[in-house]
Amino acid sequence: MSCIASDKTLLRFVTAGSVDDGKSTLIGRLLYEANGIYEDQLTSLRKASLLRNVELDLSLLTDGLRSEREQGITIDVAYRYFSTSKKKFIIADVPGHEQYTRNMATGASTAELALLVVDARKGILEQTRRHSLIAWLLGIRQIIVAVNKLDLVSFDEQVFRAIHEEFNRFAQSLDGVRFHFVPLSALQGDNVTTASDRMPWYKGPCLLNLLETVPAQLQDNGPLRFPVQAVIRPSQDFRGYAGQVASGMVRVGQEVVALPSGQRTRVKELLFHTQTLECAYPGRSLVLTTTDHIDLGRGDMLATPDHLPVIATSVTARVIWMSTVPLRQDARYLVKHTTKMICGRVSRVRNKIEISSLGTLETDSLVSNEIGEVQIDLQSPLLCDLYDRNRVTGSFVLIDPVNNDTVGAGMIVEAVSTAAIGGPDRSANAIGLANQQGLTIWFTGLSASGKTTICQAVATELLARGLRVEVIDGDMIRNHLCKDLGYSKPDRDENIRRIAFIAQLLTRNGIVVLVSAISPYREARDAARRTIGNFLEVHVDAQLAVCELRDPKELYRKARSGEIRAFTGIDDPYEPPLKPEIACDTEHESVTQNCSKVVEAALRHLASRVSQQASDVKPSDLVASAAR
Repeated sequence: MSCIASDKTLLRFVTAGSVDDGKSTLIGRLLYEANGIYEDQLTSLRKASLLRNVELDLSLLTDGLRSEREQGITIDVAYRYFSTSKKKFIIADVPGHEQYTRNMATGASTAELALLVVDARKGILEQTRRHSLIAWLLGIRQIIVAVNKLDLVSFDEQVFRAIHEEFNRFAQSLDGVRFHFVPLSALQGDNVTTASDRMPWYKGPCLLNLLETVPAQLQDNGPLRFPVQAVIRPSQDFRGYAGQVASGMVRVGQEVVALPSGQRTRVKELLFHTQTLECAYPGRSLVLTTTDHIDLGRGDMLATPDHLPVIATSVTARVIWMSTVPLRQDARYLVKHTTKMICGRVSRVRNKIEISSLGTLETDSLVSNEIGEVQIDLQSPLLCDLYDRNRVTGSFVLIDPVNNDTVGAGMIVEAVSTAAIGGPDRSANAIGLANQQGLTIWFTGLSASGKTTICQAVATELLARGLRVEVIDGDMIRNHLCKDLGYSKPDRDENIRRIAFIAQLLTRNGIVVLVSAISPYREARDAARRTIGNFLEVHVDAQLAVCELRDPKELYRKARSGEIRAFTGIDDPYEPPLKPEIACDTEHESVTQNCSKVVEAALRHLASRVSQQASDVKPSDLVASAAR
């Protein structure tokens, strides 16, 4: 079968602007006059319009959420498709309010053109500048500035010219962007799909004609990047690699390099559903097989041999910060890059961009909606490109490891590599992983004492240092592995025995296991220590009265009222450790202080184990090993 490619006449564009600039009406008008609305949609639109006592409110076409229609604003990203005789289009209509700037980044991430809508009465606003900057940072080099609501300023040419000049002054530093300016009225249809006789002073094309003539970006340019999402093994006779072509083109028989191993092979088959392809272009999801048996897993990549990605252990990136919790230096985040998830530490915040002038300001943090340049040190090497060369492998998102919220979007501008393709990785992280010893860190304390919070913080810190970490939460075990157990003393002891068994299996295989469980009885915890061997006990201490005040699950209230029986601390005893390795006082110490104590103790313990193992090795063993 011939190649299947994304249609090269397809143009993806994002629409953005400030609140109440008429953006939704403009997109509705464009779809309506280009016959991009199905009959059932049009019927539904007319019914919704009647509730507003208007014949046809085109803004409702993209404002699909009930809350959007009630408030008259766009909240979510709305995707719409339409086509003309010359081109096909996918529109990403994004919110205008500053609160939803993250949605602008989402919509613009796959777009080739940005349509910025400006209210002729208000001119260039800060949000217009922010959207322009985000579009430029995300690699968009074609921007149409639609000056809307000219009907409300009597189609005055001078108003349009003034906005044109102001925008040009602001956008001088946005290198490489080609701007187009169109005066129009979305409400009345002037210059949307046909030229307006009420603006004879404008000699350019209408909006639709401009969209039809703007060249679409070729999708087969650049070297091959195929991040592996999953390994498909329906039987012993088949091994395929599922993923999406990120860039370049892949053909049957093409030589590729498997990364990070560096092994070379050739493409044997390209499978798409029930079809067999000869080649595939970017955006195509498929299953790929190779002529040789190679070791590939999720997060690995196939690439063009003569144009390899960078194996980065540190990256500098422009980051759009989306969280209400500020980004700060030395903070740890999960880095989601293509199909890989690793941990990273913000080692430096270099600057932030001042929206009004596009200049940079020195800072050590970023707050919500700010854009800045940061350096991130990575837990393990990342297979990446610079963003201006590859928008897929040059971008990533930052995730808060505690609550799993997406907090930032990054575009890589510099990548530092310390490893070679196919060669040994001698980075500090790799050496630490190679020498890692298993360890169980057992957090014990009353309910609501702060065990889980400290445990999660410690997990993030240890992941950032390149260690393999697993978290065993007492509630999770109760809901799954120990669902058959009650809360009598024998059942509690059996619960701890099962947790200790799992922790021991993981620990002996080089994992740092973090157990967060009330584990009220001293004897059961001591038995767990004997079972596991490599063990640190952390007493997370808080007075019962303090725990009752916190009581996030209202368990103490239920225990006091008799709804819960045999509750630890109320009608069942808690036996605190006599000599724990680490004591955390959550009444008087912060999460950061307690986390640091546990991490330092864990690293000291692991280092001492490595040193002990090294001292136990005989010179004759080293000679024999070298000979092998």
